[in-house]
Amino acid sequence: MGKWTDRLAEIGVRLPHVVPPVAAYVPAVRSGSHVYVSGQVPVVDGQLPATGKVGAEVSAEDAKQYARTCVLNALAAVDALVGLDSVVRVVKVVGFVASAEGFNGQPPVINGASELIGEIFGEAGQHARSAVGVAELPIGAPVEVEMIVEVA
Repeated sequence: MGKWTDRLAEIGVRLPHVVPPVAAYVPAVRSGSHVYVSGQVPVVDGQLPATGKVGAEVSAEDAKQYARTCVLNALAAVDALVGLDSVVRVVKVVGFVASAEGFNGQPPVINGASELIGEIFGEAGQHARSAVGVAELPIGAPVEVEMIVEVA
């Protein structure tokens, strides 16, 4: 075990299996000292827990929890590629929220991702971020999160 895998155990979190891509891409790619993780939706055991737009079919509070699931899926992709314990810091997070007309609470939804990153990585988890409202996401997902991490 190492620093980050030990931290996951401390907070009672387990990484899931890597979610298989739904199109022509790979879950994560390393280039130099960075790993770029493809957008991850909140798939759990091969299924989305909910579909639809946040602010209509999906509550903002539920979407915030789904953003946490997206981060776990992203970290699983990092772990499978280079090992989670090789992460030096989280550099950037981009969160997409399938938003009902008039919904503008994207930042609090994506806080679900950012807060979990902070729980796991502490200071090394302080990251740049965008939280973007979109009309639709793949397979009807309410949220999607991609990230860039620096690795040793």
